[in-house]
Amino acid sequence: MTATPQAAAPAPGDGLVRAGAIVFIVGAVATLVTVAPLFLGTDPFPTVAYAVSMLMGVGFLVAAAGVLRSIAAQRRQARSSRSARSAL
Repeated sequence: MTATPQAAAPAPGDGLVRAGAIVFIVGAVATLVTVAPLFLGTDPFPTVAYAVSMLMGVGFLVAAAGVLRSIAAQRRQARSSRSARSAL
């Protein structure tokens, strides 16, 4: 029998990246839905549907904030390990 590897602890910012991806996907689907009437020749959706389309940009910003948070945490970790090595 083989042992299953332990899942790594989530890094800082991972939750933001996941949430941002979900919000981005919701916004992308809303964008496709709001653009569809232009190609199908039907009546356009109300303004609220276009506002939901803006979630695509919001999701991108949330995911980018998660990436920046992860970078900052990795820099702090590298700096602390470098200072611990130099103290020895």
